[in-house]
Amino acid sequence: MTLALVKEPYEQLAAVTTLRAGDLHLTEELVGGLNSYLADRDGAALQTVLDRVPKAVRMAAQRYLEERCAPELGAFTGYGPVDIVREAVYFQRLDGELQEFLDGAYMIGLGIRMWNERRRDGGVGWVVQLRSDEVSVPASAEPRTWALPAGTRLLNTWTSQEPLGDLGPVRAALVVAEAASGEGRRVRVHTLLHSDRDTDFEGNGTSEFVVDVFDAPIPAEDLGE
Repeated sequence: MTLALVKEPYEQLAAVTTLRAGDLHLTEELVGGLNSYLADRDGAALQTVLDRVPKAVRMAAQRYLEERCAPELGAFTGYGPVDIVREAVYFQRLDGELQEFLDGAYMIGLGIRMWNERRRDGGVGWVVQLRSDEVSVPASAEPRTWALPAGTRLLNTWTSQEPLGDLGPVRAALVVAEAASGEGRRVRVHTLLHSDRDTDFEGNGTSEFVVDVFDAPIPAEDLGE
């Protein structure tokens, strides 16, 4: 039996499909193919795997993916789902404390998402979400593993591949984010692993910070992300 770990409403195992005794040698290939598909949504590669298993198994896997695994950018790596380690850590300003916090998370390979919010007192705060891993993108792909908010125009994107003097990636990202936020714009920051290849790209490449600046005002804190 092939199982999936379902996170909501609580962690539980859900049956995806069952392989017969004569097909058990395909288990590792099937699980690997499903995990890879969740990470890169490469339907052709998945179909190659599914063509090797019995029709009933293929149909069950396809039905499970359709019903339970809708595409969500940045939610999976080739090794499985990305977990949220810290849902939300709040900072009153972009200062040394925030930089130290991000430096620590970045050094140990956690995924980072951060955004600005307009507090009720009129000031601007920052919210950081830590994730269990950085998601890989192919060399030729857009450097983004966080879906853009619907109905909001992207003004520009900066990545840490664009040097900012002699600043390190964390400090440079904060400088870019602070400047845009100071103009009253909505800002989101996240990290990813930008591969140097387009095939077999999972886990290869350079860790990058991405700063998205939107042609929109800073959202109120009760609107979240």
